[in-house]
Amino acid sequence: MTVAAVLISGGGTNLQALIDAGAARELDVNLGLVLSNEPTAGGLVRASSAGIKTAIVNHRDFSSRDDFDRALIETLAPHHPDIIILAGFMRILTPAFINHFAGRIFNIHPSLLPKYPGLDTHEKAMANGDQWHGSTVHFATAELDGGPRIMQGRVPVLADDSPQSLAARVLEVEHRIYPKVVELFVTGRLAFADGHAWLDGKRLNQPLQYDVNSPH
Repeated sequence: MTVAAVLISGGGTNLQALIDAGAARELDVNLGLVLSNEPTAGGLVRASSAGIKTAIVNHRDFSSRDDFDRALIETLAPHHPDIIILAGFMRILTPAFINHFAGRIFNIHPSLLPKYPGLDTHEKAMANGDQWHGSTVHFATAELDGGPRIMQGRVPVLADDSPQSLAARVLEVEHRIYPKVVELFVTGRLAFADGHAWLDGKRLNQPLQYDVNSPH
């Protein structure tokens, strides 16, 4: 069975979605380790409650990103992860880390990439009058939020939305699409090669779409 390490910084709701998908037999993956850079991250409690091993590598204990990422690699190594799942991990990873796990790192970002890499995505979508907003699962590369896109979950931006209400609906769709993408990979249908995502042996030129409903 594929062994996954999940990296978190916060509450771990996407981690919970992966745990739940496994319990429902919708995802066949061994969540071998949950690692956080934040000692008080709520996701560590979720992991422990599910019987998953946990580790903490506090970025504040290191003088450089390179030293921190080397410590991450050393902590992950004994668990032999086949894939790395970034689930709200709020640190920018160095090329050394990315290259060490090249083609096996997944990230989820709360926008319809390539729109709005970085922070404050919900505010930006509303300020620009976007009809749709959502989240993107992609392979992580050295380019921030720039790796090959795999699947996008879209939600309509409603007239009475606030950034908080919009963020809540985007998070709900994240919980649906992340396990789906991981399952595509562990079953051999999804791969990373030549800088691109491939699905069933064909280059994925546009991300798969998961729409909650139509805008209104």
